[in-house]
Amino acid sequence: MTQDFRDGAAAGSTPRTALLLVNLGTPDAPTPAAVRRFLGEFLHDHRVVDTSRWLWCPILHGVILPLRGRPVAHSYASIWGPDGSPLRVQSEKLTAALQAQLPEFTVRLAMRYGAPSIASVLREVQAQAHERLLVLPLYPQYSATSTGAVFDAVTTALQRWRWTPELRFINDYHADAAHIDALAQSVSAFRARHGAADVLLLSLHGIPQRYVRNGDPYFDQCMATARRLRVRLGLDDKQLIVSFQSRVGREPWLQPYTDQTLRELPARGVRHVQVLCPGFAVDCLETLEEIAIENRDAFLAAGGERFEYIPALNDSPAQVESLAGLLRRNLGGWLEADAAT
Repeated sequence: MTQDFRDGAAAGSTPRTALLLVNLGTPDAPTPAAVRRFLGEFLHDHRVVDTSRWLWCPILHGVILPLRGRPVAHSYASIWGPDGSPLRVQSEKLTAALQAQLPEFTVRLAMRYGAPSIASVLREVQAQAHERLLVLPLYPQYSATSTGAVFDAVTTALQRWRWTPELRFINDYHADAAHIDALAQSVSAFRARHGAADVLLLSLHGIPQRYVRNGDPYFDQCMATARRLRVRLGLDDKQLIVSFQSRVGREPWLQPYTDQTLRELPARGVRHVQVLCPGFAVDCLETLEEIAIENRDAFLAAGGERFEYIPALNDSPAQVESLAGLLRRNLGGWLEADAAT
C-alpha cells in the first residue's frame, strides 16, 4: 500500500516539496527497435500531431515507424556516448547540480516520452510522502506540443492519487533575465575563445504554422528570447538572426527554415556562422546531429568556410544558478509556510 504523504511530512523524514524537472525523452538505445518504440509514443501524442487518430495511426504505424526507425537510429548512434543518450546524460547532470543547489527539496527528473516516465517518478514522489509538487518542463519557450504535453501527463498521473499534492507548474522562462544572461555569457565566452562570426544564428525547434494561428504562443516567445539576447549581446538584426529547425511533413512550419537559411547565407557573403539553439536546455539529437553535423555540412557545401555550434547550457553554473533562482521564486509562499512551522 502506498504511504500516505501526511505521515512522512509529520515525521519530518523527507522534504515536504518535490521539484520535478521534465525533458522530452530519448530512446533506450540507438537501435531501430528502441527508436520505433520511442517515436511511437512521441508521435502518438495528440499534442504533438493533432490529426484525427483514424487518419494518423495507420500512417504512423504502417509507414512512418517502419521507414524511419533505421535512419533515426543511425542518427542517434552518431552522437551516442559511453554513458548513453546525451539528452538523458546531460539532463541527469543538470538535475544533480540543482539538487546540490537546493538541498532542502527533493529534485527529480522525468521524461515525457520514454524512461523514466512522469508516472513512475511521481509514484516515487508519492511514496516519499511529499505534500507539494513544483513542475519545471525544461523548455524555455511554451508550446502545447512540449510544455502542454507535460502538463497533460502530470495531471493524468495525479488523477489516480487519492490525495493529490499542492501543485504548481512553470509554463516557460523564455524572458527570464537570469536565463538570458546565461545564454549571453555562453555566447560571449565562446566568442572570446574562437572569435566572433559574421552571423549568430539562433535555431529553434519548429512547429506547424497552424498551431500558432490557433493560439500557441511559441513563436512570439521565441522572438522575445531573440530580442532580449540581441540587446544583451549588443548585436543588430543582421548580426543575430532566427530560424526554425526539425520540420516534418508537407504543411508549412515556422519560417525561415534553418537548413534553407544555412544554404543561403554563403550567397549573401556570410562565410563564418555560429549557431546557438536557445530552445534546448541540454544538448540532444537536434543540436548535436541535426545542427552540428547535418546543417554544418549543408553550410559548408553551399560555400561557407567556417561553422561553429555553441553548446547548450547543459549543467553550466550559469544555467544551474538561473534555474535554481526560477524554482525558488515559484516556491513563494511555500517557503514562508515551511519557515513558520
